[in-house]
Formats: sequence, C-alpha cells, structure tokens
Amino acid sequence: MRARWASRGPLPWPGFVTVWRSAFVIAILLVSGGLAVTIDTSQGPFVILATTTSTRDSGLLDYLLPSFSQDTGTGIRYVAVGTGLALDMGRRGDADVVLVHAPPSEAVFMDEGHGLCRSPVMRNQFIVVGPPSDPAGVRNLENATVAFARIRAQQALFVSRGDNSGTHQMEKAIWSWVGYTPDPLRDSWYREAGQGMGATLKLVSELGAYTLTDDGTFLVLRAGLELDVHITNDPPLQNFYSVIPVNSERHPAVMKDGALAFARWIVSARGQALIGNYTIAGEQPFHPMGEDRC
Repeated sequence: MRARWASRGPLPWPGFVTVWRSAFVIAILLVSGGLAVTIDTSQGPFVILATTTSTRDSGLLDYLLPSFSQDTGTGIRYVAVGTGLALDMGRRGDADVVLVHAPPSEAVFMDEGHGLCRSPVMRNQFIVVGPPSDPAGVRNLENATVAFARIRAQQALFVSRGDNSGTHQMEKAIWSWVGYTPDPLRDSWYREAGQGMGATLKLVSELGAYTLTDDGTFLVLRAGLELDVHITNDPPLQNFYSVIPVNSERHPAVMKDGALAFARWIVSARGQALIGNYTIAGEQPFHPMGEDRC
C-alpha cells in the first residue's frame, strides 16, 4: 500500500509511494519500461496514470494530457509500461487510473474488484513488420496467422516483446491460432526483447527480424527503421483501448475524483475529438470509440 501526501502538491515523482519503496519501484519501472516516467512539477492536485508504452511511444500522451490539465485544472503524471505491469500498478493501488489495451486481462482486473468501471476509449491496429528483403516471404499474405506460420516454417528471425504487454498478449494469441508456442530456449529463430514497443522496434530493425507492433508507434519511428509493413488491416488484429479508474474502496489512497474526471474526460466529446484529430505524418493511428460507462 502506498502513502499519499495529503496536499497532493508539486512533489517530484514518485511522491505517491512510501520512501522505503521508492528506489525499488523506480528501478523496476525504468528497467521494464525504459525511462517510462513523466515528471510533472505543476502546482496543484495530480492524477497518477498507469498506461502502455504504445500510448507514449506513439506521441499520443504528450499531445493529449496537457489538454486534460488545461480543461480540468488537475495535473497528471504517468508511467508507461506494458499493460500487464500497468494493471499490476492498479492492483497495488500505485495508480489512480489505467489506460490499457488487453481486454482479457482487463476483464480479470475488473472481476478481481480492482477497477471501479471500464470504458472503451479508442482503437488502432496491430501490424506485422519485417525487413524489406522479406526472407520469410510473408508480404501481402492473407493474414497474420498465415504470416506467423510461414515465419515459423522458414525459421526467420522473430522478436517478441516478451513482457506480457497488450501487444505480447495479442502475439501469443496469434501463435495459438497457428497451433504452436515458440520458446526462445528451444527455437533459435525466436527471441524476446523484454522492452517497450519503441525499443523493440529498434532492435528488430537492427537484427533484420519480424515483429508484431501497433501501427501508431511504428508510424512515429518508421523513418529511422529498416522495416516494411507486411501485414495490415487484418480484422482480428484490431487493438482496443479502455480506461479504468482504480477502485478506491479496495485502495483507499486512490484519488477517486481525479481518476473519474480523467476517465470521463477522455471519452467525452472533447477528448474523443482530440484523439480523432491526432495524426502522424498525415495518418490517423487512433480511432475514437469512447463510451462513458463510469
């Protein structure tokens, strides 16, 4: 259980955890998320958001969150990690609200009583990217399942997030549709990065490998990567995001009013318009589908 400072004032992150846990929490988050912490020194109350690396690496958070603060007068500090770790922060009460993209894990989180409510926010899509030379011959194949089967058959290098993120969970689902579970200890062609999406894409580009990524992060980094999009617009690879305020009855230190304010703002006409207007090099990665269920 974390300790809250009563003033909720401009304390440097991570004022939301007890002193004896601070160094440990910082180390875990930095290693797992790759400098994933935002430092907000603005005056006044603040909400702690646990979210995914794709919302950060796509540039969406830097675009979106200042408007929330301007509209509500409430600051926001975020930690961007994989969805699994973001939900774990909620389970510990170390975040007020989570913005994640792994519906099965979100349902478990709600069933456990850690979430107050769960509202759909937006969608983008997962895509399969790989080297321009396409050694596995997957370019323009029918779908990602067929592509993964071909990658396995050709033993072409594939790099997984390997971090229980929403992207990693989707990747494992695709392998289950193939009927195979790759193991880095057994399959020399399969590796795990254990990093966020941006760092994983850079590694994939350096190795000339394939991976599964969200299109928003890829669009931001595309110019610096030696990677092509091989599979896109595969209907099962739609990527749905939800916002969940952490249950303050389960975790009394949670800033309930601020968490609810953010959850309602991001699915409001204002928040949804901002999401819909966000573009990367002229392309719209996120499509609003907000519904206030709080």
